[in-house]
Amino acid sequence: MSVAANDPHVRHDWRREDVEALFRLPFNDLLFRAHSLHRTYFDPNRVQLSTLLSIKTGACPEDCAYCPQSVRYDTGLPREALMEVEAVLEAAREAKANGATRFCMGAAWRSPKDRDLNKVEAMVREVKALGMETCVTLGMLKPEQAGRLADAGLDYYNHNIDTSPEFYGSIITTRTYEDRLNTLANVRDAGIKVCCGGIVGMGEQDKDRAELLRQLAIMQPHPESVPINNLVQVEGTPLKGAEELNPIEFVRTIAVARILMPKSHVRLSAGRTEMSDEMQALCFFAGANSIFYGDRLLTTENPQNLKDRALMARLGIEPQAGEVAEVDAHGEVAGCASAVQAASDGPHGARAA
Repeated sequence: MSVAANDPHVRHDWRREDVEALFRLPFNDLLFRAHSLHRTYFDPNRVQLSTLLSIKTGACPEDCAYCPQSVRYDTGLPREALMEVEAVLEAAREAKANGATRFCMGAAWRSPKDRDLNKVEAMVREVKALGMETCVTLGMLKPEQAGRLADAGLDYYNHNIDTSPEFYGSIITTRTYEDRLNTLANVRDAGIKVCCGGIVGMGEQDKDRAELLRQLAIMQPHPESVPINNLVQVEGTPLKGAEELNPIEFVRTIAVARILMPKSHVRLSAGRTEMSDEMQALCFFAGANSIFYGDRLLTTENPQNLKDRALMARLGIEPQAGEVAEVDAHGEVAGCASAVQAASDGPHGARAA
């Protein structure tokens, strides 16, 4: 088994049958394994808060079947030009005041024009000056564009692979799976951290969800952030009317993501508006430790801040700050008990983050 240097839990050689076997575990066994591993690297009662702002909305030339921003679909979404820097800063200040530590900016482009990057770079610099982590998602990037964003101080670049390679062509035809991997390579080469995940509930099969996660888990290194989106069906898009994913299967997906990528932040992203408090609580137990926090996710609704705060208070969860803990060769956080011991230490266990 190939593992990361000095880390017994991180590996990049997952086989498809290994991942499918995890999905088939009895639900309680899967959650225990995921939660125990989660405690090895993270404080189980802290969640990282990110806020996402659409800085350029609509008129995207891509044909992603889930996306209301595609120019190919009549969804009633207005087209909006790239925002001004000060307007973005105002939103970032509000997000920080509400507890967010990362500010993510999304633009509906196939790929940015070089002249557009001037304003995006200014946004990155100014948001960082507020003391927040920065993330952007702008579509495909050339190496020199990734370099410019790195020079501006960008912390994360989001570029999802969406689904399995086999199912990908059923969802998108205007850019290839390889195009997405090339952009991720350009981002890595520029020294920017990667935010990469996918969408479930698009009509894919169980094997596609397993392969989506496997593709993420064989990346070296793993994406630092892994957003898991539950499809928000929008009138006018081809996926309106798709069979919804069973909530238990969504929780399974979170748990398997945690096992495969134990040091990554696994984020509950789109679809939380439709999730019950109980479903979200199970996701947090299964290893989700990041959420998008605010009223909207690009163009779809998201639970309001007060509702999120109320749920977190009921669960005893607090906003997270800082990085994941380092783990020694025995699988233990320095100064903390093992994951199994931590699970018996009471409601909080070992605080690893």
